[in-house]
Amino acid sequence: MQPKLADVAKLAGVSITTVSRVINDRGYLSSDTKEKVFSAMQQLSYQPSLAARALHGKQFKLVGLIFASLENPLIAEVVEEIENRLFNRGYKAIICNSMDNPEKEQQYLKMLMANQVDGIITGSHNEGIKEYRLSGLPIVSYDRYFQNKIPTVSSDNLAGGELAATTMIEKGSTNLMLVSGSLEKKAPNNARLTGFKTAAKNRKVPVNTVEFPFNSTPTIKRATIREKLVSHQPDGVFCTDDLTALLCIQEAQKLGLKVPEDIQVIGYDGSKYVQEYNPELSTIVQPVSNIADLLVRLLFNRLEKNDEKLLDTYVLPIKLLQRGSTRK
Repeated sequence: MQPKLADVAKLAGVSITTVSRVINDRGYLSSDTKEKVFSAMQQLSYQPSLAARALHGKQFKLVGLIFASLENPLIAEVVEEIENRLFNRGYKAIICNSMDNPEKEQQYLKMLMANQVDGIITGSHNEGIKEYRLSGLPIVSYDRYFQNKIPTVSSDNLAGGELAATTMIEKGSTNLMLVSGSLEKKAPNNARLTGFKTAAKNRKVPVNTVEFPFNSTPTIKRATIREKLVSHQPDGVFCTDDLTALLCIQEAQKLGLKVPEDIQVIGYDGSKYVQEYNPELSTIVQPVSNIADLLVRLLFNRLEKNDEKLLDTYVLPIKLLQRGSTRK
C-alpha cells in the first residue's frame, strides 16, 4: 500500500498542512521541521506526486533534468535527445541549468519535488545535496558519481584518454600537454586524464597539465593556453572538451604554429554541432544517442520498479574521429 500524506505527517510529528508546505516550499518553516518531513518521506519512500494524483485524479508525467551547464554543445545535445525520448513515452521534461551552484541546484530540486516530477536525470556535480537523498524519487546520473545506488551512465573516459595519447604519440608527438576542467569533484570524466597520462607514461612521453576551474571564461582560457604553449612548447595537446580544443587551435595558429604539422590537437565529446561547424577538429566522440537511450531506460526501470538488477555504473564505448588537427 502506497504511503499517504497523513502517514508522512504522523511519522514526522507534524500536521498534514505542514507536510504540504514543506513539499511545496511555501511559507517559513524551520530547518528542523523540514529535516523531519524529508526524513519521514525517505523512510516511507513517499513521492509527493502521489498525493496530487489521488486528489486530482490525473497524472502529470514529468521528469526533471538537472545539468551543470547547457552552454556545452555536448550537454545540450544529450538533453535534447533525452527530452525527445521522454516525450515519445508521454512524459514532459523540466530542464534545470544549475551552473555548478549548490544553492541553485538545491532550489531546483525543491521546485521539482513541488511540481511532482516522477523522476530525475542529473548530470550535475553537487552530490552532497540532501534533497537528492531525501526526495524518494527515482534518479539516474550522467557522468557523475552518486551514492545510494544511483546508476551512473558515462562514455569510456579512460579509453578515450588513452586513445588520444596513443594517437598523437604514434603520429610523432614527443612533448604532450593535457588541458582539463576542474578536478575538485570526483567524476567519471576524470578518467580521461588518467588514461591519457598512463598511456604517455608507458611510452615515456612527458605530459604537462593545465587545469581550469568550472566556468572559466574563454578569455581566461585563451590567455592561459597561449602562455603554456610558449612556455612548454608541446607538439601535441589533448583537451577534455571540444570547445577548449578549438581555443587551443586558434591560439596555436596565432603564435605561428601550423596544425597539425607543428602541433596536434585532439578534443573530447564530438557533438553534432562541433562535427558540423568545426570540421578541422579531431575528437573523441561520445555515443550520445546510446547514452540518452540508456539513461531513459534506466529511469523507467526504476519508475516501474522492474525486477532487473541495475548496475552502479554503465560505460559505453567511444571512437576517435580523425580530421585536420592530427597528422595522417
